[in-house]
Amino acid sequence: MENLKINIDKISGFVSKEAVSGYGNEAAKHISALKNKTGKGNDFLGWVNLPSSITSANLDAVEKAAHIYKGKVDVVVVVGIGGSYLGAKSVIEALSHNFALLKGDTTFPQIVFAGQNIGEDYLYELIEVLDKKSYGIVVISKSGTTTEPALAFRILKNHLESKVGKAKAKDLTIAITDEKRGALRTLATQEGYATFVIPDDVGGRYSVLTPVGLIPIAAAGFNIKELVKGAVDMEKICTTETSLEKNPAVAYAAARNALYKAGKTVEILASYNPKLIYVSEWWKQLYGESEGKENKGIFPASVTFTADLHSMGQYIQEGLRIIFETVISIKNPDKKVLVPTDPENLDTLNFLAGKRVDEVNRMAELGTMLAHVDGGVPNIRIEIPQLNEYYLGQLLYFFEIACGISGYMLGVNPFDQPGVEAYKKNMFALLEKPGFEEETKKIKARL
Repeated sequence: MENLKINIDKISGFVSKEAVSGYGNEAAKHISALKNKTGKGNDFLGWVNLPSSITSANLDAVEKAAHIYKGKVDVVVVVGIGGSYLGAKSVIEALSHNFALLKGDTTFPQIVFAGQNIGEDYLYELIEVLDKKSYGIVVISKSGTTTEPALAFRILKNHLESKVGKAKAKDLTIAITDEKRGALRTLATQEGYATFVIPDDVGGRYSVLTPVGLIPIAAAGFNIKELVKGAVDMEKICTTETSLEKNPAVAYAAARNALYKAGKTVEILASYNPKLIYVSEWWKQLYGESEGKENKGIFPASVTFTADLHSMGQYIQEGLRIIFETVISIKNPDKKVLVPTDPENLDTLNFLAGKRVDEVNRMAELGTMLAHVDGGVPNIRIEIPQLNEYYLGQLLYFFEIACGISGYMLGVNPFDQPGVEAYKKNMFALLEKPGFEEETKKIKARL
């Protein structure tokens, strides 16, 4: 069976082999620090060996709980923010039919998300739809007091209980939270919700292979055992091999840090399959929140080609030369569509007749890479053989371990997020939350 592959050849005109290998030489030290929990943020390293520690019994329990919704409800609302929803959404979107709503497959419920914003229109319109649908709730929060998901859950809990009664609402709610403490743990115990634990040593953006991600993915009908198997196989490679040649995570971390040192401060994650849009969103949180500290770090951005070649393509080709691209390429698409012959040939596309659409897409990918490299944009290429659960498991774990290695190369703690608290303090002060009286006076004076 093939594995995920990485190619960093197209950065050679921008950074020297010595610069990349210099970072590569650090890799053994950083991998050891991650495995042995001796580096910065070592109290949040439970994800490193998480895949191989998940048992069949664990997965069976997740599937059993998630499948209570199968055939019972039309919709499952997953309430969470940041890593508490992006990991699950990335996998579900990548594996779902592009036109699932039109297709109308009701074998498994449709998964929708709430608590990732404070949009009043969003919540109103969600409730408007749920009025006419049967639904359950999966609420995800370690504390239970994070504003966005707590607010959404309060509204949804009230709506579901009013709709079906408190006893049935209880049976349709799963809480994923802290094992012993927090507002959601207390509420779950009081109400009698089925519960799963967010491990203390796994931060939100690294939590996709915990119940945080696995419950929604299983509820959507996807194979979490294959997802975990892919992650296990990637864990074996990325935590035992230490060379650039044998460990793709080392090659990626070393290449991006060498490019950063050379002035390439923006990384654009590009894909040629629209199903990967939320993989890119998950990746942006993972790397942005892990590395953006101490006034340093690569800024993560994303595009979906070829669509964005007609919008962002101009800037990438000829804008500020501070960017590099990392392309996720899928070797074999699931479906096959051939270009037909047209007798009129008014669009002049008969030269493509008989070719697969994927061949056109692939040539666009290769042509774009060469054009961007010629325009001063280094390219890294990550290839997965197929877009399925197994290879998504490989891809997600690869990005996680590479992020840990890369953050250590950069010299930051990749497992905290102190800057996230700043906006919360201001928001609470402006809302006049009890306990923030002094901050309220100060911030109102500024306004």
